[in-house]
Amino acid sequence: MNHEKLTVDRWGDVIVSPGETKDVEVRFSESYSGMNLNIPIQIRRGIEPGPTIFITAAVHGDEINGTGAIRRLITEESIQLKKGNLILVPVVNVLGFERHSRYLPDRRDLNRSFPGSAKGSQTSRMARFVFEQIVSRSDFGIDLHTASVRKTNFPNVRADLSNPDLVKLTHAFGCPLTINDAGPEGSLRRSACDAGCPTFILEAGEVWKVESSVTEQSVRGLKNVFISLGMIDGEVEVPPYRTIIESTRWVRSDTAGFLQFHVAPGDFVSTGSPIVTTSSLLGQVRQVIESTEDGIILGMTTLPMTAPGEPVCHIGLINKGQSRMEKVVDQLPNEALQLRLRNDLSTSFNVTEVADFVEDPPDDVPEPSEDEIL
Repeated sequence: MNHEKLTVDRWGDVIVSPGETKDVEVRFSESYSGMNLNIPIQIRRGIEPGPTIFITAAVHGDEINGTGAIRRLITEESIQLKKGNLILVPVVNVLGFERHSRYLPDRRDLNRSFPGSAKGSQTSRMARFVFEQIVSRSDFGIDLHTASVRKTNFPNVRADLSNPDLVKLTHAFGCPLTINDAGPEGSLRRSACDAGCPTFILEAGEVWKVESSVTEQSVRGLKNVFISLGMIDGEVEVPPYRTIIESTRWVRSDTAGFLQFHVAPGDFVSTGSPIVTTSSLLGQVRQVIESTEDGIILGMTTLPMTAPGEPVCHIGLINKGQSRMEKVVDQLPNEALQLRLRNDLSTSFNVTEVADFVEDPPDDVPEPSEDEIL
């Protein structure tokens, strides 16, 4: 896309001139009663020409950590746009947001429906509206997400790194973890990339929450991108380390029981190191689940209990340099964002050393007796 051939100056009857910031509400559909349904958007234009970037959140209506980050951007007076344009959309899926739901009322997933159809389902029509009104005006996009329900994610960027523009943008964003992944069919980022608008996502935190450290990480990364493109003044904040993750693994439980974690989001693990212990309601140890790989904890369940086959932990595999990164993290001060994220994201569950929880962990998974109650 060439920003010189696109305009962000007219939104319905609203004209946004260079140097102006205006709030608009753009109609995308109507309710059963015939009332207009609108998406609130803030448009910021710099004095000088430059790239247009859309920042979206809550494409899944319950993932509102990104909403908090965009609202922080909107209220930060320090962000003075010199060049280019920002399209800030705190909530894309307003119908899901109103219902505290991931989905639209027709129970379809908006982030599997792009680029959509003007004659399709309710969700498909909304996807088409977003594509025509937001993506088509933009040179780049950043879409903010969280883990799905009952899970949390340590902040990680996901992008198709075969695209040189996305290599530059994600590097500038400054998240320590970048997963090389084009995204599923029908996702906003994949469809936008296919349409010539390089787009990546940030996955961080939990649904139904605006977590302060996640907001800080998100805003820091967004400002880094703006600075790197010359859109605002400032110095890019560099993360303590960077690594690209090419593949991930889910670790699943073989037994039912209550969970006692021994790691937190963002922790490094080695093959065979204990991740979580399962135990019965009466405290009998059932299984010590160990890491199947070397890597870093990307995500975890926030449920306190599990059943056989359920995922308990998501590991990002690190090909090289893990010991060096571990040393870097060990030397960080307690107030470092990396450590605050780790502590904040682990507040939904208990984290203890395995030795503090079970003195002699079983070697094999015990078979439950007929009268054992979990």
